Amino acid sequence: MKNRKIINPSKLKFTPFNSYGKPISGMSWHKISFNQNTGVGSYILKMAPGARSLKHRHQNYEEFYVLDGELTDEDNTTFKKGEFISYKPGSKHSSFTKKGCLLLVFLRNKNKAL
Repeated sequence: MKNRKIINPSKLKFTPFNSYGKPISGMSWHKISFNQNTGVGSYILKMAPGARSLKHRHQNYEEFYVLDGELTDEDNTTFKKGEFISYKPGSKHSSFTKKGCLLLVFLRNKNKAL
């Protein structure tokens, strides 16, 4: 079928994560259906050990599934492999990883850096 993509996360080419206008150290992504102009779609996010996201506000739902590793939120809640996390519109946070992680991310609008 022409209009189908099959993704194997272990065989992807990642590029520097630049969703906020400039690359963030230790973060890279592979866009699956993500439209950077609208902020809608999905992508796989790779965070190297020690990487930290920018603090941001969710304009709509942000959801992700932890494919590998662990991610810790600023309130010290740790998300582990196999967990699905959903943030409501208006929520804000930043996250970091000690050992690295791989996330499947779903966005419905651009996040706003704080």
